Amino acid sequence: MLKKFTIYTKTRDQIIDITPLVQQFVTEQNIQDGAAIVYCPHTTAGITINENADPDVKIDMLRRLDEVYPWDHELDRHIEGNTAAHLKATTVGVSQHIIISEGRLLLGTWQGIYFCEFDGPRTRNFFVKIL
Repeated sequence: MLKKFTIYTKTRDQIIDITPLVQQFVTEQNIQDGAAIVYCPHTTAGITINENADPDVKIDMLRRLDEVYPWDHELDRHIEGNTAAHLKATTVGVSQHIIISEGRLLLGTWQGIYFCEFDGPRTRNFFVKIL
């Protein structure tokens, strides 16, 4: 089973909790045991799993990524001017695998699945494949 999701980002750097969307798809498909692959087909966005209890974690992650990959760097040659977004997406990665057990995503107590936008605002897609 494969499902395409479309989301709309509002800012250049944004981290969006997509856990409820992924879990809803698992529930709708009545999957009790298996795995879900969450995949982002963009070169300036990514997918990560991280803490979902404290919203400041998302803010800190974006701030620290900006420190490592500043948006305006004098040596960047990429004509579109979004080299920082490409580097952030490469660092975060484009996919995550999550075990499904007893109909639920097997995430830790504080974990959530996040779509990471690094070059918005844009219309973005991600896919969930259930195995």
